[in-house]
Amino acid sequence: MLELRYRGSCPGPGEAVSPPPREGEAAGGDHETESTSDKETDIDDRYGDLDSRTDSDIPEIPASSDRTPEILKKALSGLSSRWKNWWIRGILTLTMISLFFLIISMGSFMLMLLVLGIQVKCFHEIITIGYRVYHSYDLPWFRTLSWYFLLCVNYFFYGETVADYFATFVQREEQLQFLIRYHRFISFALYLAGFCMFVLSLVKKHYRLQFYMFAWTHVTLLITVTQSHLVIQNLFEGMIWFLVPISSVICNDITAYLFGFFFGRTPLIKLSPKKTWEGFIGGFFSTVVFGFIAAYVLSKYQYFVCPVEYRSDVNSFVTECEPSELFQLQTYSLPPFLKAVLRQERVSLYPFQIHSIALSTFASLIGPFGGFFASGFKRAFKIKDFANTIPGHGGIMDRFDCQYLMATFVHVYITSFIRGPNPSKVLQQLLVLQPEQQLNIYKTLKTHLIEKGILQPALKV
Repeated sequence: MLELRYRGSCPGPGEAVSPPPREGEAAGGDHETESTSDKETDIDDRYGDLDSRTDSDIPEIPASSDRTPEILKKALSGLSSRWKNWWIRGILTLTMISLFFLIISMGSFMLMLLVLGIQVKCFHEIITIGYRVYHSYDLPWFRTLSWYFLLCVNYFFYGETVADYFATFVQREEQLQFLIRYHRFISFALYLAGFCMFVLSLVKKHYRLQFYMFAWTHVTLLITVTQSHLVIQNLFEGMIWFLVPISSVICNDITAYLFGFFFGRTPLIKLSPKKTWEGFIGGFFSTVVFGFIAAYVLSKYQYFVCPVEYRSDVNSFVTECEPSELFQLQTYSLPPFLKAVLRQERVSLYPFQIHSIALSTFASLIGPFGGFFASGFKRAFKIKDFANTIPGHGGIMDRFDCQYLMATFVHVYITSFIRGPNPSKVLQQLLVLQPEQQLNIYKTLKTHLIEKGILQPALKV
């Protein structure tokens, strides 16, 4: 509960002592009684001043219940809590990895649904924390508006994806053409409706808290929806751009835990007392090696390296193409110090393996800071985990706090060093132009190609 500040309390150090009011006058010096506006200000001061709250003022959130299956509890009952947690984490990790492989075998569409489901669950966990922390205030429309904004933002981002990658399908449906043409206006109108609903829901005594929660919702949307959208964008570039970064983060999480569990002695950061330098360094080298090997294995298969495209003739996603040079074996000369170690001058590698070193390095050196950020967030609100969805691991957000940071890096990396202008997007824009505009572009392009010597000028008869 908020600590009420009594106006008649003793002044603190450095505060001026106000003279007592004269007889018949109010404390403010007026001869009349305190006005209504003064009373409202006093109420806002007493009930809405959250800036003066300290960590001890934050209400305790009830501890999550243990959802470990009874069969595991009985099987591990004779072990210490440290080893019991180790086995629970290990068994559940293997189970999740097995399910992940199963979903990969089902294709790109199922992976997209998985990303969407994880996004919604992460959003739910963070919003629930905000609701529990401030539950006593019973804010009007807070949860309803939070989910409404989630729907609006998803409509905007995934509508952009449909327009970019499903152009051939959209062109056949007139209703979809209308939605795509005015997509951004519709998205803005939907968001504006939620914004107006929020303003209308403002209640006296809760103004500041409601704006805190408004910001809480939008930051949560920024963390979850935008990052999951980038994950799907990476997936469309080829499943390998989805699998190698995600598996590198998973590998780093597992190996850092193992090295820290068996060899950890030196604390790494105060936000996470259990993290050690031994685990951090061991996880780094293990992740780089794993990423290099995984890149070599996956680069052999079109299923993983080809961009994901939607084929309207078969009404499904396809991953068939002629692999780019990035996924074709190239011969490289080794540096002198490696020649002495490997005893050979040249080596055959896929160029993507070199890029995988950058990806796995980020996953092991910078990626953990997403976990440290999440640890700081949980400490701020005195909770151990975001939820108790996965026994031994916590909530979904506890497992994917580093993945969101990784997704942003991969998207920036692709756009900066890998992908150039997209011819399909340019063609989509040309097809919606007026015939006169298309003809002018054709003449300009023809003239440019003739000047470059690519086309021969037409002979005049």
